[in-house]
Formats: sequence, structure tokens, C-alpha cells
Amino acid sequence: MLDDIRLEICIDSLSSALAAQDGGACRVELCDNLLVGGTTPSYGMIKQVRQVLTIGLHVLIRPRRGDFYYTTDELAIMREDIRIAKGLGADGVVLGVLQPDGNVDMRIAEQLIGLARPMSVTWHRAFDLTRDPVRALEDIIALGCDYLLTSGQQPTAWEGRELLARLVEQAAGRIVIMPGGGVHEENIGRLRRITGAREFHSSGRHTIPSGMEWQRPNLYMGAWQQSEYELVVVDRRRVAAMLRAASFLERNN
Repeated sequence: MLDDIRLEICIDSLSSALAAQDGGACRVELCDNLLVGGTTPSYGMIKQVRQVLTIGLHVLIRPRRGDFYYTTDELAIMREDIRIAKGLGADGVVLGVLQPDGNVDMRIAEQLIGLARPMSVTWHRAFDLTRDPVRALEDIIALGCDYLLTSGQQPTAWEGRELLARLVEQAAGRIVIMPGGGVHEENIGRLRRITGAREFHSSGRHTIPSGMEWQRPNLYMGAWQQSEYELVVVDRRRVAAMLRAASFLERNN
């Protein structure tokens, strides 16, 4: 990895997994439904991605879009998804559970994390919906999580850069703070300098046209009105460009 800067890429397809690896990512976060922030990918997707990747594979454990306060039935699904990810050879899982009052649900999280071990555990952007980031970080560290993925409780990591810097300082090496959300080749170097983070999370995506020759325009299968004839995939050149941009700062400081 260039100058010890590490980049995790969020993916939702086999082709994106390979592009992330070719671009120099240290690992991928495998998801489904990225338009809603990601949900748990299928058994088949996890299996196929594991077979082709030599870099780290972390699997998102999130049964639905929306908040992170889960019902008993949803938690049962999450437990089974953790078992599946472990059985298929994932290196880690990505999860987060909150109480209705906006604090970390320590009891449920401890159960899920215990089930996940010895895989690594990333606490995801559920952190960004907590009421007190200082307390939440200490709770997540106490749970033994290995990584915290956060945008600094703002829509993007750039907007949350001041809190991200404070979180890196507060963590003091006890957990890896991984800025994510709107991280790209134009701002990763400045985020590295301002926050002190050494690991980052990005999608590194671009849009390519569908292979369909006959098309029916203006008809959408989902609520987001994204064209059914466009595919959003990881661009290995963008992954490599982000690593170069972050490492350039290292070489010139």
C-alpha cells in the first residue's frame, strides 16, 4: 500500500470487487442496494466475491434501509447473516445497532460482535446517527470493534472533517477511524492532513451504459428514478488516483 495509506472500497458487484482490487484497495465492503446506503448482500454474491478476491472482504450486516433500531425478527436475520458471512470466508463484518434514545445498544452489539469473532468488526455509519459522538466512540471501543466508519456526523466526510479530527485524537490508536462519505481523489489528501486518518472508505464509482440495445425510457423499477440502462461500478483508475493523492501528501510533508 502506498506509504501505508489504506483504502477500503464499497462495492455491490463482482466486477466492482475486481476493479477495487486492481486499483490497489486493501479490502472491500460488500453490500447490496447502495442507493439506500447499503444492505446485506446475497449468499451467492458473498461466495462469488470471496472466490475471486485476494484482498480483504468485509460484509455489511444491515437487513433494511433506515434507522438502526431493530426488531427481534430483524436481529435474528442479522445473526444468521453473520453466520453465513463467516461460513463463506469473509474477513470481517460491518454492523451497528442503536437504542431508541440514540445511544449505542451495548447489549445487542456485544452479542452480534461475539458471534462474528474471530472476524474483524467495523462499526458503520450508525455512529453518525448517535446523539453523543464522544460517548458513542468510547462505547464502540469498549465493545472491541476494530474500525469505525464515519462521515463525522455530517452528509460527507469533508463537511465532518473537524469532528473526524477530534475522533482520531480521542481514539488514540485504540480503534481505526475510517472517514467515509464523499471521499474522492480531489479531497482525500486534504482529509488525510486535517484529520490525521490513515485509512479511508470510498465508492470510487463511475457510470457505464447498459448493454441493452432496445430500451424503454422513463420507466423505473425503483423509487429513485435511476435509469435502468445505466450501471454504476467501481473505476479502478479512481481507486488508484485516490491512493496516489493521499500518498503524495505523505511524501511532501
